[in-house]
Amino acid sequence: MLKFLLSAGLVMLLAAEKPQSPNTLTNKEKKEGWKLLFDGKTAKGWRGAYKDRFPEGGWSVEDGTLTIAKTDGRESRNAGDIVTEEEFGDFDLTFEFRLTEGANSGLKYYVVEHQPKPAGSAYGLEYQVLDDARHPDAKMGRNGNRTAGSLYDLIPAQNKVVNPIGEWNQARVFSKGSHVEHWLNGRKVVAYERGSEEFRKLVGMSKYSAASYNANGRFGEAPKGHLLLQDHGDRVSFRNIKIKTL
Repeated sequence: MLKFLLSAGLVMLLAAEKPQSPNTLTNKEKKEGWKLLFDGKTAKGWRGAYKDRFPEGGWSVEDGTLTIAKTDGRESRNAGDIVTEEEFGDFDLTFEFRLTEGANSGLKYYVVEHQPKPAGSAYGLEYQVLDDARHPDAKMGRNGNRTAGSLYDLIPAQNKVVNPIGEWNQARVFSKGSHVEHWLNGRKVVAYERGSEEFRKLVGMSKYSAASYNANGRFGEAPKGHLLLQDHGDRVSFRNIKIKTL
């Protein structure tokens, strides 16, 4: 009897230690209202930016990842960006990204597909995804505000830890009302208030001060919008993309 109890206890312990499979929700997450934006098997729920279907090439679903292929490093000029079919207002978003050497990409939020279509990526606030050590964009902008985890071209990520190339990084964007936070590998690296005087001052000092970014309302202040994964001509993979509306 004792041997049976010990064996049963060992089985329960091993089951408890079993890591959660990628692209799945725990019972707790389901009860809390989380939903998957990527099921690990299909591109359901995503389409090309400014398109009515998913790109025929460039983006792939392989080994439980949503991956953009390497091309020539240009922004949104090959396969193009992809966006969620849904739009979101207040939300808590988590995702994982894996870089290759010298890679550049990003996750944008509050993306609105205004016309005319821009030459590059659709407009929106961007959580930067970048190999800081090897991509030249890391040294552009102001004060490191184009490095991984940053609010691109606006606010640099602080006190961050980025995992080595080829390993997964855990990212989070929390947005409720005007308050927004970026997290990277368990650390809060950016916090700001959309639409505040300070936010508008930063926009005014960035590339987003250009008239084209503000022709349909102040940049970054749309009440809701799509989420976007960027094709910047480098191979980058995403998985475990989950969201909870607030």
